[in-house]
Amino acid sequence: MAMEITIRRAAGTDAPAIGEIYDEGVASGIATFASGPHGPDERRAWLAARPEGAPVFIAEDQSGLVLAWSALAPYSHREWYSGVAEYTVYVRREHRTGGLGTKMLSHLIRTAPEYGYWKLVGMILPENSAGLRLAEREGFRLVGTHRAHGRIEGRWRDVTLVERHLDAAAPDEVATR
Repeated sequence: MAMEITIRRAAGTDAPAIGEIYDEGVASGIATFASGPHGPDERRAWLAARPEGAPVFIAEDQSGLVLAWSALAPYSHREWYSGVAEYTVYVRREHRTGGLGTKMLSHLIRTAPEYGYWKLVGMILPENSAGLRLAEREGFRLVGTHRAHGRIEGRWRDVTLVERHLDAAAPDEVATR
């Protein structure tokens, strides 16, 4: 029997769980350039500082346990990129193989146009094969790899860029899909 999951906009009370899940990703060494820890106060401040166009969502089970979180953030502060968002998806370690990442990314794809986005980009460490497979399954195109794009623990790391144009873009606005 499939677990019933609810996806909703994150609230300040979700901050501890969001931090725990994020720190699991940090510890993996293949999910983010960030370092931890991301405690409840830091995550509450992070949530409170996000503008309306940078939503954070959580997935919870019937008991209210937060299993995953996802977010959209403006790709750039420059006006000409105003319809482009970077996406983020993190799933609690013990729930990573049940399709929850797919549900979270699908939710972002469906809701992004409500926030004015017509394109999503992801920046994924090349070693994160699960993240790259997820993006591919959800229709993202591999753009390329930025070499030595950032450091993790003093070591230069590459990052792979993926993109997906959303249905919110008129066909004549998109040169290739």
